[in-house]
Amino acid sequence: MQPVILIATFGLIILASLLAAPRSASVEGFFGGRGEQGRNPGLWVLVLSQVTTWIFARSLMNAAILGYYYGMAGTLAYAAYYGSFLTGGFIVGRLREGKATSVQDWLGARFGAVGNGCYNFVIALRLLSEVFANLIVVGLIFNAVLEGSGTTAIWIVAILGLAYSAWGGLSAALRTDVVQMVVFIGVFGIAFVALVTSSAFDLGAVITSSGTAGSYNGWVLLAVAGLQVFSYPAHDPVMMDRGFIASERVTQASFQHAFWISTLCIIGFGFFGIQAGLVGASYEGQLIGTWAEMFPSWIFSLLMISLLVSALSTLDSALSSAARLVVEEGGLPRTLTAGRLVMVVFMLAGTLLTLWGNATLFDAVAVSGTASMFLTPVLIVGLVMGRQIALWSYLVAFGAAIAGAFIYFARGWDSVAAWLIEGHKYEQLLVICICVLVAGFAAVLAGARRH
Repeated sequence: MQPVILIATFGLIILASLLAAPRSASVEGFFGGRGEQGRNPGLWVLVLSQVTTWIFARSLMNAAILGYYYGMAGTLAYAAYYGSFLTGGFIVGRLREGKATSVQDWLGARFGAVGNGCYNFVIALRLLSEVFANLIVVGLIFNAVLEGSGTTAIWIVAILGLAYSAWGGLSAALRTDVVQMVVFIGVFGIAFVALVTSSAFDLGAVITSSGTAGSYNGWVLLAVAGLQVFSYPAHDPVMMDRGFIASERVTQASFQHAFWISTLCIIGFGFFGIQAGLVGASYEGQLIGTWAEMFPSWIFSLLMISLLVSALSTLDSALSSAARLVVEEGGLPRTLTAGRLVMVVFMLAGTLLTLWGNATLFDAVAVSGTASMFLTPVLIVGLVMGRQIALWSYLVAFGAAIAGAFIYFARGWDSVAAWLIEGHKYEQLLVICICVLVAGFAAVLAGARRH
């Protein structure tokens, strides 16, 4: 009965998303998010869209898994990435003060096509990882509730998500994000209240928990997040795209509200992972199998529905950002057909990647976050300090970040492992991030001059 209820409920959510999508699409709506009357999105449309696209399924699972292993330190480490709303709001504000209309606009004026090409390469990988990782969660959930159904569910969700995303582009993503966020808050809120009011829940124990593996690596990961949180939002096109479609006042307010709402949601979901560790539940299937054993079926179903909703909401936003990236920054004709073809390519590529077999969800965050770190010295020295930066400096910083991301990705290879310190992968990641920043700042400062 549980699989039937879950599938039926998720089907209704997809149907509601299809109904919420605009009935007709314009080029400005598809790429710029304007409504049917040509209006920019209001404050709470922007807030709910920002939140639901950032508390996506992979993030919720990461918060819970890190909470299970490293206790409150692990959950706080992942929640620290949501400081990106504050740093992202700051970056957007400074860009708009300088009359830039996007990150690419600012980079292109200083580093030309080469500078934009490096940046676009990183964010294309980011978007592809978003599609892949959220579909992976869909597969994990359906395999847990109905063994062997994961691959079929992935393809169905991919096709249906593509259908309404390709119809309306960014305007569809904004409208459906509101529906999906309202559903998420309601469903997750009920599950969270059930958790904290249960007899087995002890808030003091949760807050002071060190997890099943000790809190040390959670604190290490918190340090990593602190190093990445300035550049992280700048390489997220979903967040950056939403930074230029409303007035500056509305935009800044939306970033601030999105910060506290999403941070609370992430910490709240992390409580489910911490609680699983406290009650001595064994880790099984990215915690999905663990929760199935821990909770009554109705609470488990609510958790799964909240994950599925967050996956769906991220897919449409990732596709709309991919269309804008390739068409507007890649020089393709600014037409609905071109945007829709890009969406098809990204969804197909992300879906095929799910067959690869790697379900380690945090790795995508660590790799893309490390690759984005070339932006930290560039933005601090160029955007904040107002210095002119030489192209060679930019390219050295970019090369260092890509090398760092590759080294972390390939840390299991013997030829790469020989160059890394012995220790936990998060300790290795921290050292890599420090080296990337040192190399990047050294290059950028060496090639910087006053206007």
